[in-house]
Amino acid sequence: MSCATGRILALDLGKRRIGLAMTDPLGIIVQGLPTYTRTRVREDIDFLARLCEEHGVQKVLVGKPLHMSGEESAMSRYTSEFGQRLAERTGIELEFADERLTSFEAEERLRETGRSTDRRTGNVDRMAAIILLQDYLDTSC
Repeated sequence: MSCATGRILALDLGKRRIGLAMTDPLGIIVQGLPTYTRTRVREDIDFLARLCEEHGVQKVLVGKPLHMSGEESAMSRYTSEFGQRLAERTGIELEFADERLTSFEAEERLRETGRSTDRRTGNVDRMAAIILLQDYLDTSC
């Protein structure tokens, strides 16, 4: 793992929504973006490709949901396939990061601040992407 210079986009990929977070142009400060409600895979990838192009994203970080044992799950295999399709479409460097417990931590942080943890609001997905990206920066930069 290396620290990228430039924007990094983090994805917390779910079946219904994608939590999004992005760094500033220097790759230092993390900001959550509005949660994306998924439609079809092709449209989802087109949306993410446009987002990457509009913001000059240099790397995409995708949360990989592993079992607590560290083994791959069906969703982690799906995430790998989705990430590869996005990388092929954009040509942008792609990296996967272990996202075990990010949703749990996101719910805890939201409760502490009095914000809604209702999954339909997208708050948990967005916060999980923020945590994923901040952890990545903290451990690899």
